[in-house]
Amino acid sequence: MGGMNHKKRLKLGYIYEIELPNGKKAYGRLFKEYTLAIYNQICNDVSELSEENEYMFFVGVYKDILQDGLWPVVGYRKFDLDEDAWPPPQCVVDAMTGVGSLYYRGEIIPCSYEECKDLEVASAWDRNHVIDRIMGISIWEESIRKPINPNK
Repeated sequence: MGGMNHKKRLKLGYIYEIELPNGKKAYGRLFKEYTLAIYNQICNDVSELSEENEYMFFVGVYKDILQDGLWPVVGYRKFDLDEDAWPPPQCVVDAMTGVGSLYYRGEIIPCSYEECKDLEVASAWDRNHVIDRIMGISIWEESIRKPINPNK
């Protein structure tokens, strides 16, 4: 059993350790829909991670990133209620019109520009993009299409 091809079963609330280029570590908590909530604390070790669940940002990631072991699971924080495991609302941008809609709990809901303009745009991020974003490099975030204001 095991071996290089063994895929780890995912569990909501897992805490993943993300090695950063500066030798420090960031941590992400697994929410539904392969979303990691990246804690707003950068640490030397998981023991320094605050008990408070305060996040820098939420980001959807590719499933294999969560299973290949390069970001090891170093903890677990249970969600009090199943509904607490949903990430906050995100924005989806129509490829043709550029108009944004709310994406929440697996549903796309029409909304105004004001309701979605400042939300995270729903997308799947790769490992290096997540690390860059934690380090304050915004090139990937800037490349994601934001919603347009259809009333302008």
